[in-house]
Amino acid sequence: MARKPRGEQHIGLLNGFAAYGMWGLVPLFWPLLKPAGATEILAHRMAWSLVVVGAVLLVMRRWAWAGELLRQPRKLGLVTVAAAVITVNWGVYIWAVNSGHVVEASLGYFINPLVTIAMGVLLLKERLRPVQWAAVGVGLAAVVVLTIGYGRPPWISLCLAFSFATYGLAKKKVNLGGIESLAAETAIQFLPAMAYLLWLGSHGDATFGTEGTGHAALLAATGVVTAIPLVCFGAAAIRVPLSTLGLLQYLAPVFQFLLGIFYFHEAMPAERWAGFALVWVALSLLTFDALRTARRGAPALRESARAGGAAEAAVPVVSERA
Repeated sequence: MARKPRGEQHIGLLNGFAAYGMWGLVPLFWPLLKPAGATEILAHRMAWSLVVVGAVLLVMRRWAWAGELLRQPRKLGLVTVAAAVITVNWGVYIWAVNSGHVVEASLGYFINPLVTIAMGVLLLKERLRPVQWAAVGVGLAAVVVLTIGYGRPPWISLCLAFSFATYGLAKKKVNLGGIESLAAETAIQFLPAMAYLLWLGSHGDATFGTEGTGHAALLAATGVVTAIPLVCFGAAAIRVPLSTLGLLQYLAPVFQFLLGIFYFHEAMPAERWAGFALVWVALSLLTFDALRTARRGAPALRESARAGGAAEAAVPVVSERA
């Protein structure tokens, strides 16, 4: 793989920080939408996201993928699954933030890599390295400790982690670009979302248009809040190594965790600190293993790149001899 120029890598890092920073600070946004309930906010997010992403695609003139997707029922089914699980993820997250569970929501994104690995073993029959097994084991111990601390399983965290891991698995199978994928998913979400908003309005329970222009503008801004981080992430993904993105992904739950404690003043008794500490140990093991594996594989990649370059250089010589 050709190494990106330093300027390109710098731009990629800035976009990565921007994407995960915005995802990490989004708990500050959802409370601004009260008195709208979580379901109404979710419906607006689904509807306005399609409007924003549709406008982006219109400017970029990227529509060929839509026809191809409609001709592939299996892919369309996977997009529908992705739309369903991300709807659950968004809805639970919005409710959690506006109900005072920001710290528990952040835990969901801390344990998401562990859940993704577990799903890889169970569903894709992937084989784990010993350090990965250790990380999963420590993660399970953390869930037990947190269950004791909360007096119940951390359902919010588990729901967010499993829904997002399932979403990631479906997107991997579909293999669509970020903007295109979001457009397809929100196109599926759009009609149910609009039906709910119309039903809410017919019963006089909608806050859009009844709580002032500022409130309506904030609800419409949910589409921008959804799309902009994704655009930044896409710009980062093509410019920086996956190992770097893997490290940047922890920024979002770290910001959410800090907001939960210092801004929303949520309680953190000793047993919760112990559970989070175990999660961080598990993530440290995963990070160490990933960096070590990448370092070991780097010489082989460089050798492969050199071999590829040599082969390309040899092509004109062969042609001339022929």
